[in-house]
Amino acid sequence: MLVLILISVAILVWGFLTGFEANDAKAVETLLYWAYIMIGFAIFACIIIGLIISVSNNPKSLIKYGIVLAGAAVLCLISFAIAKGNPAHGLTTEQPSAMTLKLTDALLILTGIAGAGAILSIIIGEIVMAVRNK
Repeated sequence: MLVLILISVAILVWGFLTGFEANDAKAVETLLYWAYIMIGFAIFACIIIGLIISVSNNPKSLIKYGIVLAGAAVLCLISFAIAKGNPAHGLTTEQPSAMTLKLTDALLILTGIAGAGAILSIIIGEIVMAVRNK
């Protein structure tokens, strides 16, 4: 993990030293690709480490873990299915591809669903706590 942090700092320092606008914005592109790699690594590590720990503590929890992952996959597929992929209004440059627009809409829908779910879980959690403390 220390190596990943050092690589991140080195890329950031390189971007500041060369200038983010210089060299056709290669520093910004490199930072974005590194951020994608780090996010992918974090998601992968959370899933694999969670799987290993849950199976070692309770092998039957593997079924619950699979149900949660399947539910998340279904939620992603539903958000992709209802995404329209309308063209971007007011864009002065070339329009992104239809797939990029559809993926962007799907991620926005998924973000809204996750936000609504978080708010609902907070409200329901508070109601359950209030009923139990009576």
